[in-house]
Parts: sequence; structure tokens; C-alpha cells
Amino acid sequence: MAGGHAVPASGSEALLRLDSISKEFPGVRALSNVHFDLRRGEVHAVCGENGAGKSTLMRIISGVYQPSAGTILYKGEKRQFASTRESEAAGIAIIHQELNLVPHLSVAENIYLAREPRRGFIGGGFLVDRKKLRADARRCLDRLGVEIDPDAPVRGLSVAQCQMVEIAKALSLDAQVLIMDEPTSSLTEQETRLLFKVIRDLKASGVGIVYISHRLDEMAEIVDRVTVLRDGRYISTDDFPATSIDAIVSRMVGRSLEEKFPDRTSVPGDEIILSAEGLTRAGVFRDVSFTLRRGEILGFAGLMGAGRTEVARAIFGAEPLDAGVVTLHGKTLSITSPRDAIAAGIAYLSEDRKAQGLAIKMPVDANMTLANMEAVSNRFGLIDFSRHARAAKDYVDLLNIRTPSIRQPVRLLSGGNQQKIIIGKWLFRKSKVLFFDEPTRGIDVGAKLAIYRIMDELAANGVGVVLISSELPEILGMTDRVAVFHQGRITGVLETRKTGQEEIMRYASGYARPAE
Repeated sequence: MAGGHAVPASGSEALLRLDSISKEFPGVRALSNVHFDLRRGEVHAVCGENGAGKSTLMRIISGVYQPSAGTILYKGEKRQFASTRESEAAGIAIIHQELNLVPHLSVAENIYLAREPRRGFIGGGFLVDRKKLRADARRCLDRLGVEIDPDAPVRGLSVAQCQMVEIAKALSLDAQVLIMDEPTSSLTEQETRLLFKVIRDLKASGVGIVYISHRLDEMAEIVDRVTVLRDGRYISTDDFPATSIDAIVSRMVGRSLEEKFPDRTSVPGDEIILSAEGLTRAGVFRDVSFTLRRGEILGFAGLMGAGRTEVARAIFGAEPLDAGVVTLHGKTLSITSPRDAIAAGIAYLSEDRKAQGLAIKMPVDANMTLANMEAVSNRFGLIDFSRHARAAKDYVDLLNIRTPSIRQPVRLLSGGNQQKIIIGKWLFRKSKVLFFDEPTRGIDVGAKLAIYRIMDELAANGVGVVLISSELPEILGMTDRVAVFHQGRITGVLETRKTGQEEIMRYASGYARPAE
């Protein structure tokens, strides 16, 4: 359906249809009169900024939430799923953006959790058919084309491997409707290619796929139609070939968004804030050395597993160092834990914000002050709640965080707003060096621009910023220099304005000589 703001037309081909869906939470209207339909054998993308209502709509489809108003038609029948178990039984599966696995269980046990094949009963319970469990899990993994041991515990897997296990788990349900929420956010280019092949195979077999991604450029390969939501409202549905990325972005944000990156206002000084020399951790990275100047944004680039995150976590005290020296403002640091790093003025924004960056069940104000409780406590060590609330409100206003209240649990906020809360936490701590690890992963174009502007403002105020990113356009658009990692070593430190994606990839792939 080309162009504009028409409600999707009905038709016998619709596998799933939502009409006039609304959803209200206390103090928040998350969805208002939203329309959506999914046909058999198509990939239908749902686009919108964080907070547009995409996740809420998917949770209604999958039975997590019940709509406040509107109707759901599934295979021509009016349905309303009371739980995810009920929707899965009907043939609807969802792959969540945030990993939803049990770390201490094996890959196979996670794929078939609560659906394990049985081979008899004993003592009031049942015995799991381990041989069949492994074989069934292996078939799901083979379908994805990934080499993951079904017996391996999930806690030992990388983020990308965990994402593939989540996808295998959904495939094991033989779903007729498959909802993919940011499925490629943690995948390498090769793994993404494999996923797209699986998606094409699923399309050919008649499966309807709802596809949510902020990587709009990748949609051209697999998406048939695209629906745009904005501020919880339905905006448009188009055949993908009949529209453009620019048009989609304009509808998402309600304005033209020509700039992907802000004009840089920060100019690096000559003073070295942070210096790392000979950092080594056996089997992970070795002899890593770099400097960070006042007001500089330094990029860490490299392929997955190259050691970028591990080096940042070691400097932050979250992982041990076997050798090496870190100095801050010329003073040698002795960092054995994140507490030491925080006290010194070093902050780390984890790529997994929900697991490592936020107290997800706590409200906005508690998260905002978590790294600097002494600043909101009285002389007896008790929280001064007026100072606590004032500090949280100041940073909510400063960073333009969209929340109905500073008492709102952060788990109910969008990914972009959650990321801003983490930044606010470290700003309140007055950190001197900030490591941003994949800061824009899973957030929309509007929120990305806001994060970029915050990074530039930090650098302009003399803070040293390290940007770790798998997206080379982001590295090229936001950094002054880029340190390129390959197999645990820095193979080159390049001036961003004098380099390009091809040269960075040569260093990242090990084709260029290591830096002397």
C-alpha cells in the first residue's frame, strides 16, 4: 500500500490483523488507535523511534499485555492471548531484543525450556530424553548454520552466540508468526547474512515475520512492507520498494532528518588525560597501548572478539590485568575493581545496558544517583530525599529523558531513554573519562543523534571519550582518532579525517602491519 497515512486494507491473505489497538498504563497512553496486518510469507517491518510503541504492540500480539481497546484477528478469528504460553501454542513466537536465556543451563536446555522431550516418569516427575534434546537442538542450530555446541552452558557464550540461541529457540516452536525485535543488533555481518537466509527460507514456507530494527539500510534485502509508528500512533504502511529510507525516517521523527551526525564542536587539546601502556591479559589481549587527550573522542574499532570491550572493562576494573600500566592525568592508577576506577574518575557504559548498566527494577531517580550516593546523603550517611529528587530531575531535564516521573521504573522506558539515564549517572559522578561501549545499539535514529550530541558536548567540556562501536560510519562520523584492534592487539591508530572504512577494515582484518 503505497504512500501516506491510509489504514491497511483488509484481505483474506491477512494471517494476523490488529484494528484500532490502544494501550494505557498509569499516567501513560502507550498506543492509540494503531492498525497493523501481517500476511503469510511476508516480512513486515515496524519502524519508529524508541517510545513509539513498537515493543508495546509486539507484547500485545504475544500475550504479555492485554489491549485497552481494539481487536486482534488471527487466522480470521478474533483472539486475545492471555499469556506468552497461549500465543506460542497458537503459533506466535517472539525473539526479544534483550536476551532471555538462563545462563547456567545448556544451549539445548534453553532452546527447549519447559518443552523438553520426555522418556518416562519417576517419583512424580519426568525424565528428560537427553539424546533427543541434543539432536533436536542441533537441528535448530544447523538450520541457522552456526557452530554452537548444544551441551555448552549459555553463560560461556558471546552476546552474538546468545542471540543465535534465541533465534533457534523461536524456530523450534515451528511458529507461523515470528516476531523479530532487533535480531541483528549483536550479530556480525556474516551471522546477519546467515539470518537473512533463514528468513528467506521461512518466508518461502509461508511464515509471516514481523521485523523490528533500527538498521534501516538492511531492510531493503528482506522487507516486503513497512509500517511506521510515532508517539504511540499509526502513521503509514507502504510496500517497501515504493518508499525510501529518507521517507521512513521523516515519518518516524515527524521532521526531515538530514544529518546522521552532529557538527563537532569539540577540539582535542594536547594534554593527555589517560594513558595505557602494555596492557595484557593472557589469551584475551596483549601489549595494548594508547593515549586519550583532553576533549578527544577516540574510537575503538575492530571485528567481534578483537578485544575492544575487554580492554575497556580491564581499565574499568571489571576484568583482571596480567600486565600493563594505566595513568590518569600523569598519575599511575592501581585499579582492582570498578569501585577504584569510579573513584579515580573513569566511567564505563556497558554494551549490555540492562544487565550491567542499570538496576532495571528500580526507578529513574535511584539509577541516576547510584554511582554518587554520597552526594545525596547527609552527614549521617542517610539519603537526603529532597537532594536526591532534585539531582535526578536536573539530569532528566538536561538530557531530555522522556519519563512520566522520576519514580518510573527504568524497565518501562525506551532503550534510548535508558541509555541517557546511564549517561546521566556518570555525569552526576563528574567522570573525567567515559568509555561508551556500543552506545547506540538498539536505539532509533533520533535517539542516536541525541547520544552523539551528548558525547560531543562532553568532549567540548574537556572530558575524554572512548567510543567502542561495530558500526564504521559511527566511528568515522564521531571520532578524532581510531585505534583499530585485531586479535587482541592494536594494529593501528589512525586520524579519522585521513582514513576511511577500507583502511580501517585492512587493519581490523590483520592485513596492515601492527603499530610500532
